[in-house]
This record gives sequence, structure tokens and C-alpha cells, in this order.
Amino acid sequence: MVFSLGMLAKDTNSGKFDLAETAQIGSTTLQPGHYMAEWTGSNNALNVTILSHGKTIATAHGHLKEMPQKSPYNAVESHPGQNNTQQVDEIDFDHSSEALVLAGT
Repeated sequence: MVFSLGMLAKDTNSGKFDLAETAQIGSTTLQPGHYMAEWTGSNNALNVTILSHGKTIATAHGHLKEMPQKSPYNAVESHPGQNNTQQVDEIDFDHSSEALVLAGT
């Protein structure tokens, strides 16, 4: 499943994304809409915060994955989770060779 993403934020440790349908990050279910992911920590042990309208609505752990080529577009990869909700696995950012991979998926 692929969802649309907005422009990558100017800060290299954040990116905006849109969900076209209900999806889950960690134990939090997100409704369709516009979100921002921010991450801190070392590349292999990131603390990821998901924000909506400037407020934290979900947290997760993750890591950055080096891709063999820069992503030609923004995308959110997911798989079917509980209660017929997509579980977000990875966020790829337009023209970036790094992807944000969420733990526990």
C-alpha cells in the first residue's frame, strides 16, 4: 500500500506526509490526513515522533535505511495490520537515498 507524501521539510530530520486512509503507527491509529514525522537519535536507534497540527499524536522507534538509489517520489509503505488497518512500515522521501523504517512492524 502506498500513500501520498508532502514535501520534505527543510530540517533533514523531519518530513511531511499524507495518509489517504486509516493507518497505524505503533499502537496509535491515524485517520486520513496530513502529518509530520520527526526523528532524533543515532541512525540505528531513532526516536520517531508523529505530529498533527503541531501536537504529538504517536511515537515509535526506528532507523534510517540507505537505499541503493534516491527515491523518485515520496511514499509510505505499509502492510495489513489488526482491525483491517494498515500498519506503516517505511517512509521514503522524494529525492532522498534514505528511508525512515519504523520498528515493530
